Formats: sequence, structure tokens, C-alpha cells
Amino acid sequence: MASPFRSLVEDYPRYLKSFELYRQRSSDHQCMQDFIHNTHPDVLASIGGGRTILNVLGVGSGPGEIDLELLAQLHLKHPHVKVHNEVVEPNNDMLHKYKARVSSTPDLDHINFTWNEMTASEFEKHWQEKNSGEKMDFIHIIQMLYYVKDPAATVSFFRSLLDKDGKLMISLASGESGWSKLWTTYKKQLCNAENSQCVTTGDMKTFLDSEGIPYRNYELLSQMDITESFTEGDPVGELMLDFLTEVKEFSKNAPKDLKKEVLDLLRHPDCSTEVDGRILFNNNTGVLVVEP
Repeated sequence: MASPFRSLVEDYPRYLKSFELYRQRSSDHQCMQDFIHNTHPDVLASIGGGRTILNVLGVGSGPGEIDLELLAQLHLKHPHVKVHNEVVEPNNDMLHKYKARVSSTPDLDHINFTWNEMTASEFEKHWQEKNSGEKMDFIHIIQMLYYVKDPAATVSFFRSLLDKDGKLMISLASGESGWSKLWTTYKKQLCNAENSQCVTTGDMKTFLDSEGIPYRNYELLSQMDITESFTEGDPVGELMLDFLTEVKEFSKNAPKDLKKEVLDLLRHPDCSTEVDGRILFNNNTGVLVVEP
């Protein structure tokens, strides 16, 4: 049964506003940066096979902040190598911000950017039509698989583009996070499969294990302060509930019983902890590094 609600992603300005709030209230960005700087360099060091040009592909790159962090770490590990960086991002506003960030970032002369304003499925079709046989040394799909029709098929396609020592990095909500508990419990009521998938690293690990695909799993600890979500009529809390449920104006449109059940679950120890009167949601991120 499809969700009866309007998906938050259909209202881009409200989605962007809620996402910015999420960034302010969670440690997600910091934990990802820590991973890129402290753990991921070892992954990047293993790619390339001594070649003088590395092919990198970012899928759903958004405004490019994380992409440029990854590219900087890649340059540290391979300082004398040129990089061809394919960017796949369907949102024009995000792509514009990425280009602006590139133009204001020094020392990127070793990188050639190719901009693809398209969805992952459009890029797959474009790539197959191009049929160049080109292989990728590093592909990253950061918090994007929620927005494809078939996450497993998408992963399979991009994995097929890897060179023999390439790596595919996927980040999603962890299967051990509060997101997983929320989606497992209320998937039918909240998840609109036309717009987004309630998918976690737990789901992807099940797929990869079933196919015998080798990967490494990393758990990044993160929290999000959702305290205002429990105050009726609080504008910050209502926007936060929109982000948590991916439902536009969830607080106004959800039946009272569903709203109460969701709020009770969000406050439950399975999803959150209470510290000094603040409700901290388990926002753990999982990172999977998939082999060819």
C-alpha cells in the first residue's frame, strides 16, 4: 500500500530547509568527515594500480562538499596523478553550488570535471548508450540510494563499472540506527516508493551477502537532537518531523493515532536516548566499501 501522504521531496524548498536543520542538529557531517580523513585514506591508497589517470564517479553529489573532501584525500594518496571526475546530480541548484565551490577551491588543476545533470537511472542509460568500456577506480554514492527505484540494481550497475582494483563506497542510514527502527515499523504508512526508499545498510548487506559480493562495513556513530519534535506546534519541531518521516507537514496531516505512535517510537530507547533533558536520536550512518 502506498503512503497516503505527500512526500517531502516533492517540495524542494521545504526539503532543503529541513535538510539544513538536520545538518545543524546532527553530527552526521562531522562523523563523515572523520571517516574520510581517518579511515578512508587507506581505501583510497589501494586503488589505481600505478596509473597516471584515475577515474572517479560521484553519484548524487549534491553541492559537492563531501566530493571535494574525498578528492583532496585522493590527491594526498596519489599526489602525481591526474583525476577525471564524473559528477551525477539531477538538481540544477545543487549542481550550481558544486560548480561554484570548485571555482573557489584552489589547487584543483589536476582534476577534470564532467558534469551530468541527470538522475542515476538516466546516467545508467546514458553510459550504456555511450558504451565506451571505460572503467572507474573509485565510485561513491553518498546518502543517495533512498531516491532510486531499485537500490540493489543501482548498486549492481555501478559496481559493474569498477576496474579490477576499484572501490565502490556507499553511505546510508545504518541498519542499527533509529531510522531503521522507524522505517521497519512504519514503512507502509510513511514510505512513498514513487519518491524514496526506506533503505539502510542492513538491507544492502543482505543483498551483497546473498550475491556473495565482498565488502567492508563501517559504523559511524552520530546523533540528532530532536527535542522540539515533541512540542506541539513548535515550527522547528514540525520541520524536524517532516525530515524524520519524509512527509510534508506530517504533524498537520497525520492521523492523531499515527502521530502519537510515531512520536512514542522516536522517544523510545530503540531510537533515542535522553541526555540532560534533550532527546538524541540514533542517527548512525553505515558505510560499505564494495569490491569489484
